[in-house]
Amino acid sequence: MMEIKRVAAREQEAINDRRVVAICRTQILPLSETFVRDQALALRRWQPVLVGERQIDGLSLDGLEVATRYRGAPRFFQRLEGAVWRQFNRAAPGFVTLIQQQRPNLIHAHFGFDGVEAWPVAERLGVPLLVTLHGSDITTHMRWFAEGRAGRRWKAYPSRLARLAAQPSVSFVAISENIREAAIAAGLPRERIFVQPIGIDTRRFLRKGVPVGQRPPTILFLGRLVEKKGASYLLDAFEALRRQLPEARLVIAGDGPERSALSVRAEAIGGVRFVGAFSREQAQALLVEARVLCLPSITAESGDAEGLPLVILEAQASGVPVVTSARGGATEGIIDGETGYAFAERDVETMVDRLARLLTDDALAERFSAAGPVFVAQSHELRRHTAALETLYDRVAGFRA
Repeated sequence: MMEIKRVAAREQEAINDRRVVAICRTQILPLSETFVRDQALALRRWQPVLVGERQIDGLSLDGLEVATRYRGAPRFFQRLEGAVWRQFNRAAPGFVTLIQQQRPNLIHAHFGFDGVEAWPVAERLGVPLLVTLHGSDITTHMRWFAEGRAGRRWKAYPSRLARLAAQPSVSFVAISENIREAAIAAGLPRERIFVQPIGIDTRRFLRKGVPVGQRPPTILFLGRLVEKKGASYLLDAFEALRRQLPEARLVIAGDGPERSALSVRAEAIGGVRFVGAFSREQAQALLVEARVLCLPSITAESGDAEGLPLVILEAQASGVPVVTSARGGATEGIIDGETGYAFAERDVETMVDRLARLLTDDALAERFSAAGPVFVAQSHELRRHTAALETLYDRVAGFRA
C-alpha cells in the first residue's frame, strides 16, 4: 500500500511540475524568424508548442509541436473572422479552444502585435502572458499606428497595447536595453519589463575558410531592403570608398520594397552584387567570403528602429568584423574598436573611414576576427540566454525555479 502511495505521489508531482508554454505567432513561421524556432528548440525544462492562425511554407520545424487554427479554410474567411472578433477585443472561440487543448501554464507571444491578439485568450484561460518586444512593435510611433499608416488592422494597436500593459498578469521581455527604454517611453510598466536577449547558437557559426585578413575587400550587407536597414546610406559610403579603393566589392543579400531603386543606383556605381532573399545556409556561405559585414541601420520616419539584430552576432561568431549604426547592435551587440566599429546613424563619412580601415589593414581585420567569436560566446550564446528565459517563465507562471 505504501509503495502504491509513493508511486501516486510521484505521478502527482510530475503532473504538478508539468511546464508547457504556448508560443504564439500569427503565421508559423516565416524564413526571417529563425530566432523564434531556435529559442523554442533550446528550451530544456519547458515544453514548447507553437500555436497560431496558420502554418506557412517557411522554416523547417522538425522537433517542435505545432497547432494552428486554420487548415484549408479560405483566406478571406480567416480575415473576416479575425476582424469580427478583433473589433470586440476578443479571441475567436476556436482559437481559445485550440490553445486550451495544449493545457499551457504560460502563453509567450513574440512581438507586441501578437501580444494584444493573445491577451483575450490568456484572460479566458486564466493563464499568464509574456510578450517579447523586438523592435517595430514598440519603437514605431504610436500615432503612426493610430493614423492607420501601418494598415487598418493596427489602428487600435496603441489602445490595445495600453490595456495590455494595465494587466498585472502580463509581463514583457525586451531583447535589448534600447528596446526596454522604448517600452518605458511608450507607457509600459518598467517593473514588468525584463531585458532578455535571444542570442545565437554559436555551434552553427564558426570561423572557417580563408582568414579574414587575406580575403578580398568585400563588404556584405544582410537584411531586408526597407528604410530602417539603411542600405541607401551604404551605397553612399560605397561610392565614396570606391574612389580610394577601386577593387572594393559590395554584396547585398536581401529583398524588399527598396530593391528596385537601390539596383538602379548600384548599377551606376559598379562593384555591387544583389543576391536576393537568403536562407541561413546561404548567409553562412556569404559570411565565409566577406571581409566585413556592414549594417547601417537608421530610425525610420515611422520611428521603427532595430532592437538587437542577430545578423551582427552571426557575423562576429563567424569571425567577420562588423561596422554598424544599428540601435542595440551598436551599443550591446559589438565591442566597439575590438570586434567591430559603431557609428552614428546616417554618418556616411565615419562609415567610409571604418570600412576602409578593415578592408586595408590585414592585422586589424585579423584581430577583430579573432575577438568576435569569443565575445559572442561569452555574451550572446543562445543556450545561456534561453536558460535565463526559462527562469523567467518559472517566475511569471509561479513555479519554483
